[in-house]
Amino acid sequence: MTPELVTRLLVEYRYWILIPLTFLEGPVVAFAAGTLASLGYFKMYELAALFLVRDLLADSAYYAAGYFGRRSRAIRRVLAWLKIDDASLDRFRERLLKHPIQTIFIGKLSYGVASTIIVGFGVIRMNYVTFMAYGVWVTILQYGVLLTLGFYYGVSLGARLTNILDALQYLAAGVAVVAVVYYLFGRSMRDRLFRK
Repeated sequence: MTPELVTRLLVEYRYWILIPLTFLEGPVVAFAAGTLASLGYFKMYELAALFLVRDLLADSAYYAAGYFGRRSRAIRRVLAWLKIDDASLDRFRERLLKHPIQTIFIGKLSYGVASTIIVGFGVIRMNYVTFMAYGVWVTILQYGVLLTLGFYYGVSLGARLTNILDALQYLAAGVAVVAVVYYLFGRSMRDRLFRK
């Protein structure tokens, strides 16, 4: 394939390529998509809507897995593997009742274990409407920041990003930096959440 053909296919099917990528690695893809939006390949409002809907669907699925499968062998096995016993779930429930916004904020931003924590919200039978009400605001904040950072990263590179293939090396560097910062932030949030 020629670079021109690859570029044309990427531009023509950009949203169909982006949708499955968002489910693989949402935050990093959001930064990359924001960068590409600065080049005109995406519209920021469409990206914001896409990431919001994606997150609501994923969070609902994880929550339902915990809520309806809390007694299942698979959920119990994962909890045991993570060394989460009934006492840990009780502490988690107490923290959630005492500080619901903080717990959901930290839980959703805990890189690498956010899905497990959201399953935990279902396991302890947190009210779904309350969870989603707080979760929507965390999602808007999270993806708003990542899309905006990506957009201004692309703007800062300016004329150096003349086409999508040239953009890949700059995009990869920016994504790597954001991924490391996001991982470190998520790890500190996760450690804070599970601190005794």
